[in-house]
Parts: sequence; structure tokens; C-alpha cells
Amino acid sequence: MTAYRELEQRFRRLGAIEQAISVLHWDTAAIMPAGGAAARAEQLATLRLIAHQHLVAPEIEALLAEADAASDELGEWQRANLREMRRRWLHATAVPGALVEAESRACSECEAVWRRGRLENDFAAVLPGLERIIHIEREIAAVKAERLGKSPYEALLDQYEPDASVAEIDRLFDEIAEFLPDLIEAALSRQAALPSAPVCGPFPIETQRRIAMRLMERIGFDFAHGRLDISAHPFCGGTPEDVRITTRYDEDDFARALMGVLHETGHALYQRGLPAEWRLQPVGRARGMAMHESQSLLLEMQVCRSRAFLTYAAPIIRKAFGGDGPEWEVEALYRRQIRVRRGFIRVDADEVTYPAHVILRYRLERAMLAGDLDPTDLPGAWAAAMREMLGVAPDNDREGCLQDIHWYDGNWGYFPTYTLGALIAAQLFEAARRDVPGLMQAIAEGEFAPLLGWARGRVHSKGSLLSTAELVETATGQPLGAASFERHLRDRYLS
Repeated sequence: MTAYRELEQRFRRLGAIEQAISVLHWDTAAIMPAGGAAARAEQLATLRLIAHQHLVAPEIEALLAEADAASDELGEWQRANLREMRRRWLHATAVPGALVEAESRACSECEAVWRRGRLENDFAAVLPGLERIIHIEREIAAVKAERLGKSPYEALLDQYEPDASVAEIDRLFDEIAEFLPDLIEAALSRQAALPSAPVCGPFPIETQRRIAMRLMERIGFDFAHGRLDISAHPFCGGTPEDVRITTRYDEDDFARALMGVLHETGHALYQRGLPAEWRLQPVGRARGMAMHESQSLLLEMQVCRSRAFLTYAAPIIRKAFGGDGPEWEVEALYRRQIRVRRGFIRVDADEVTYPAHVILRYRLERAMLAGDLDPTDLPGAWAAAMREMLGVAPDNDREGCLQDIHWYDGNWGYFPTYTLGALIAAQLFEAARRDVPGLMQAIAEGEFAPLLGWARGRVHSKGSLLSTAELVETATGQPLGAASFERHLRDRYLS
């Protein structure tokens, strides 16, 4: 057996273990009884240890070297698979075990304090834990940077978005920051001049669920290979053959849950469409979090908040709830789905203001990691950045620097992927409309196969064969930029 074939077998076993972890994670969030928490923690810890042992086994390094030496004998997908194997191995072996343990302990302790501190608006209580995490993340960034040949921040970012560069993110985010404040102001002014009629609940949860499942299935979700459940925080998990979506319902606001389901459906369709012949191999995985986020935003923001989609969906929603009157018409529903508001909370932000929240976090976390911003000064720096980007500032830290779990749970370098995903989604959908004649009319008629077929061929089926930059350029004909996103916002909110 060749070294490459041996690696394929080993990574196949690793992939199966990781899929089991994913299903158990869904079960923990969705249906596990509270009394099972301790046993589940033990199960997951054991499986994660086994997965880590597979990845850092002493013989892996020699097998990778031998397979690299014979890479001329491999096909395109095999070479890409070997590249992704090495990437995963480098990340796993770069950090000493003692530092991994220290990070895990620090994050667990800080997260517990953060949950209380957030409720009680007590940043001072969380600060010591945050300072410890920053110290550890700097150490991890330094050792990974040396091993990967990247800057320290890029080494952390690479865990979520392989090969992303600070220079490219700075270029894109600076471009957004240049046009966004004026665009927000113009969108708010235009919105104020347009009528907005609310719809009043209650909206029964079971009716919301039936609508969501009908639209999911129409769009292309296969319930023979997936399901919809409830959890405290919506997410998409499971495996490509068994995709698990969760949501949460509000009887006073059906649109929030529905758009959340459609967002997660975008993730699910991507996961389901990954190349079947490369299941359980690194090259068969999604191409980073930016691309994953682009698929959820393509469906939710680009498609399902459009007039075309609501032309199809409004009659279904109206009939299900027994709605009547102008507030249930397509235009009224559309206007409510594209409301713009200067707010403090990232997860509640609309697509116009959302990039400001991400750019703020990206700049602050880089400054803290570099030592240019002392964590003690984070609340003030946060408020100043909010005023600059959005013209508002929170009155308390719960609505400011304590609102997100990421920093307090060790997820440094993750935030940029949200807005990178929005840029990719806009560019992909612009290309799809160019490539698929009559696409918007098809969507208005409830025909989603043309769009899904385009996404399957251009994005989903590629897995991790290409880098994100290559995938975007191959699919759209252009390098990733902010122009499509800006055009989308101006067309939707200013015209």
C-alpha cells in the first residue's frame, strides 16, 4: 500500500469519528435530557481525544513526506487531499499539549464567568479571564505562525478560513468602511419615507414549523437526509448524509424564525452537496467558514429577502396564518424583511449595518492580540468604534463587548469570516443571475432548481479542491471584491 493510500484510510477513520462528534453535538443541543450532560461530556471528550490521537500519530509525518515525494503520481483531487491532510496535521501538531490543555481550561473557566458577567453587566469580573485567554492565544498564534509561515493573526484565522490574508481582509474591509456610513444614512432616510404596516400575532409555533418545512423542501432540502428541530441557538450540524438544522420560535414574530431556518438551510444545502466520492476525506470538507457563511447568506439575504422570493412565499404565509389586509401583501412583507436599524447587537443586525459590527470586532481583536489595545480599555474602545461606524454607542457592556462569546471561548480570528461570507454571497448571486437566464422569475414562481444546480456545480461539489480565492474567481470570473456587495445594497435599499 502506498503512503497516500495509508493516509486516506487513516483520515477516513478520523472523518467518521468527527461525524459522530457532530451528531452528538446536535443531540446535545436539540434533544438530550438535562440529566445526560455529564455522560455526554465524557463521551465527547473521549471521541475528541481519539480523533486528536489519530491526527498526531507519530507515523503521520513520515507518511506525509513519502506521499509528497510521490505526488506526481496522484490526480488533482488526491493532491488537494494531501495538501489538506498536511494543513490539518500542521495545526494539530504545532501547539504543545500543555498549551492546548491550558487553553481549554482557561476558555472553560472564562466562559462560565462570562455567562454570569454578561447577565450582570460586569466586565470587571470577566477581565482577568479574558486577559489570560489573550496571553494564551498570543502563545498559540506565535507557535502556529512559525510552523505555518504566516503572521500570528493569520495563523489563528487559518483555523477558520485557510490561507486568508490580513492584507486582503484590510483591503476589503477598508473599502466597505468607506462607503457604508453614507449608505446606512441614505437607507434610513429612504426607509423613513416609506409606509410600514406591522402584522400582529400570535403566530402558532406549529404553523411556523409547517411553513418553514414546506419552503425548505421546495428550495431543495431533502428530509430523507435531514431534519428540523429546536435549540436555544439555531445552527446546522450533522453530516452530509444526515443534515441537522435547528431553530427557535417566537409566537410574536414568525419572520425571525423563518429567516433563521432559511439561513441554516443554506448551510445544509452546501453540506449536502459536498462531493460524495470524497466523503470523510479532508478535501471533501467545506472550504472554510467564509464559504460556508456565503451559502447561508446567499439563500437568506440574496434570495429569501428578495421581492421575487416573497412573491412566491407571501401567499403561502398569508394562507397559513389566515392573514388579510395590505400588511400581508408582498410589498409590505418585503419592506419588513429589509428594515435597517442602527443597533448595538450583532446577531440582530440587518445586512446593511452588520458589516460594521464585524469590522469593529476584527480591528479590536487584532489590536488586543498585537498588544496595541489593553483589554482594560476594551469597553471604551468598543464604544468609540461603534460611534465611528454606526453613529451609536451602547450604554452598558452587556450590549457592547460582552455580547459575543467568541473571545471568551478562544475563537480568535473567526469574526472576519461573517462579512467575507456576505461579500462572496453577493458576488456569487450576481454571477448566478448572469449565468442563469430568467433566474429571478423562476424564484418568483417557486422554482429553485436552476439556482441550486448552479451552486452545486460551481461551489458545493468542489469541496476543498480549490482555495477560497480560486473558488470565487472560478465561479464568478472575478477575484473577490466588495463591488457586488455594494451594488446589491444600493439596488435593494436605495432604488
